[in-house]
Amino acid sequence: MKRGFYTIMSAQFFSSLADNALFVAAVELLRAHGAPEWQRAALVPIFTVFYVLLAPLVGAFADALPKGQVMFVANAIKVVGCVMMLFGSHPLVAYAIVGLGAAAYSPAKYGILTELLPASQLVKANGWIEGLTIASIILGIVLGGQLVGHALSSHLLAFDFPLIDTGVDTPPEAAIATLIFIYVLAAWFNTRIPHTGVEMRPLRANLRHGLARNVFALLPDFWHCNARLWRDKLGQITLATTTLFWGASSNLKYIVLAWASLALGYNTAQASSLTGVVAIGTAVGAIVASMRMRLDVATRVIPLGIGMGLLVIGMNFISNLWVAIPFLILLGGLGGFLVVPMNALLQHRGHNLMGAGRSIAVQNFNENASILCLGVFYSVCTGLGFSAYWAITAFGLIVATFMWMIKRLHQRNLRKYPEEVEHLLAIARSDKHH
Repeated sequence: MKRGFYTIMSAQFFSSLADNALFVAAVELLRAHGAPEWQRAALVPIFTVFYVLLAPLVGAFADALPKGQVMFVANAIKVVGCVMMLFGSHPLVAYAIVGLGAAAYSPAKYGILTELLPASQLVKANGWIEGLTIASIILGIVLGGQLVGHALSSHLLAFDFPLIDTGVDTPPEAAIATLIFIYVLAAWFNTRIPHTGVEMRPLRANLRHGLARNVFALLPDFWHCNARLWRDKLGQITLATTTLFWGASSNLKYIVLAWASLALGYNTAQASSLTGVVAIGTAVGAIVASMRMRLDVATRVIPLGIGMGLLVIGMNFISNLWVAIPFLILLGGLGGFLVVPMNALLQHRGHNLMGAGRSIAVQNFNENASILCLGVFYSVCTGLGFSAYWAITAFGLIVATFMWMIKRLHQRNLRKYPEEVEHLLAIARSDKHH
């Protein structure tokens, strides 16, 4: 791998570490404020609002500037969200601002891979990035649980600055204040990311008169890119798979917390460790996929998505910790092995069709629209009094059914458009087309 790749990994690790620790801190902050259960469940979809609303803008923004600069600005926005959460803003509003930073960060984070590396290294690079991201999820969730736990929070709250009243008086507030420093560290790594030498695609000159006008002016280009990726006979399969995977898995992050509380009687700090167990399995699956899979055979992993959906339903029948741990590792492993090659193939097709930043923005729009819809669905179910068991059953059935439909669509493409599919696979086998 090129030297700059490791700087990108470091920046991504610390930014993702803080994102996931902040999620646990925000859940505990809402709990401490006596917020209803549906508000805690709404943290997942609220994080994705700007991914969906600003998808046309963030992709073009990522292509208009060096990716390291874009990632630096995005981390600065996340710090603003943390400060808002500390000083009186509603946690859902402040967490949405952190989501705005994440929405700006993502097209640059993944887009730079296609600028820096050849196609033959994309699956391996995605494996490392996803594996490291999952490691940051594990450590971030565990870190968040420890920061809001009594043992560590009591030491953090004992710090006293002379003549300064910080307003940090509770364990979740102490956790959020600590995470600001991790975001700052990630921002420093962003400044060390090298320029890739790829020509920038500047925003058009007439788009300099306000955010709203920029978004509306970029909509036709964005929807054209979205349509091109959905029409592509490999792009549509990979985009559908990753859209469904992230929609379900991102909401399962909270559902596992709710399930652990219901089935095992765990508090937030204890339940966060089980979410980390799922992430361990995902990391293992991602690393194995990066070593064994290639772009041109990525679609072979689709049946794993059906199995993953059916396994989700099995959570309803587990009430013992020692059964839950290997089960959750297996569930995460299937997801990691599924998403890495499909994500790499999607990046490859998007880069060839429209450019790295725009293709990642299209991917983010679809995936986060899925997270948003499924998250709203779960929040509504929670508000109506349905238990986590019903939500788990619904998610499992949705994943299994839609993955079966995606499998059927790919089989149909192979029958009706064999020459086109083979041509696209030939491009995936060669670095010179990338």
